[in-house]
Amino acid sequence: MKKQPGFTLIELAIVLVIIGLLLGGILKGQELINSAKVKNMANDFTSIAAIVYGYQDKFRAMPGDDPAAVAHTGGTLATSGGTAGNGLIEGAWSSTTSTDEAVLFWQHVRLAGLAQGPSSIADASYYPKNADGGRLGVQSVSGFATITGMGGAFVVCSDGIQGKYAKQLDTALDDGETSTGALRAVVSGTPGAGITTALLANAANCTVCMSF
Repeated sequence: MKKQPGFTLIELAIVLVIIGLLLGGILKGQELINSAKVKNMANDFTSIAAIVYGYQDKFRAMPGDDPAAVAHTGGTLATSGGTAGNGLIEGAWSSTTSTDEAVLFWQHVRLAGLAQGPSSIADASYYPKNADGGRLGVQSVSGFATITGMGGAFVVCSDGIQGKYAKQLDTALDDGETSTGALRAVVSGTPGAGITTALLANAANCTVCMSF
């Protein structure tokens, strides 16, 4: 019977090395993508404070709450969610009521040139999204119910964030523990006290909030 040729040990070793390099490249590429997502999300959180105080410095009012929004930006005056001119950004950060202060916040800051995006609430891309497609929003801590015990004057929140990203965000921006500090997280849809990074580790959908 004719002997069938096979691979030599050297050939097998070369194949294994190539497979190892390919796997390593794929894993490194995924790591870079994840790192870019976290940096993008971190920028979302840190930029909001600058936007809020930039508007306040320019108009002596809070975006969304500005009683002279029409004169200042040509935008819409909020008529629900709170009292215009009281220094609070009222209404829930995740609200979709077009007359709420938390919703009109985005219109005011965009018309003021402090943020990018459409100023028409009817636009499908009006509500900003994070790198994973979750909603981004801001409101005053007063009346905030998504995560209890938060300090500061205002809070910026983003949902649809994987637990592993929430942990990385807390490490980068706060104390590394999502149940304490200025940045906290809960599983989306279950408001209450912030829960620990250990419990969030395998969560696929978290809401992360940071106060300022």
